Amino acid sequence: MRKNLTITAVVAAALLITGCAATDGMSTTQKQTAIGTGVGALAGAAISAATGGKAGVGAVAGAAVGGLGTYIWSQNQEKRKREMEAATQGTGINVVQTQDNQLKLEIPSDISFDTGRYDIKGNFAPILDRFAEGLRSSPNAEVRIVGHTDSTGSDAINNPLSLNRANSTRDYLMQRGVSGSRIFTEGRGSYQPIASNSTADGRAKNRRVEIFVGERAPQ
Repeated sequence: MRKNLTITAVVAAALLITGCAATDGMSTTQKQTAIGTGVGALAGAAISAATGGKAGVGAVAGAAVGGLGTYIWSQNQEKRKREMEAATQGTGINVVQTQDNQLKLEIPSDISFDTGRYDIKGNFAPILDRFAEGLRSSPNAEVRIVGHTDSTGSDAINNPLSLNRANSTRDYLMQRGVSGSRIFTEGRGSYQPIASNSTADGRAKNRRVEIFVGERAPQ
């Protein structure tokens, strides 16, 4: 696995260097998108190999996410942030603006999914309904959904569970009229904890779904 990761990372790095050299004559947005594709390939390879997947497939998926382009913090994004803050007030969902101008929703397990399951909970549905409403009126917005688990259980259970949670969230949004071509999903198992897995409270925090929304500048 480590050998595959190394090979894929080298290939991705070569693509990144080649892409940077070939950006002469591109617009600023095009250059940043090309560079993002290479960076995404490296990240995708690392994540996929770490979680037991095929590094090459991970690099392709990472390239797709990295190639989404440079995001802007528009009036639409600010409006969406305020709406989601209002819709999630008191629920424990964290709504923030990331350094690269994405809107991030961090949804803990007591809102999103029961332990060991990936069907949408009843108190999560109204939040996704409101979220989908805003996405339908934002054609330049793109969504990335990342599922996480705690360290309880094996990778053979946690890795597909985290991806299934992300996919369930995507499917729900699609049922509410959001185009699936604008949504990317990832499952990262227990590999990115935000709290200690040695306590029940920490494990609950680690069982989460993260939704990122980025808006591209008009071409």
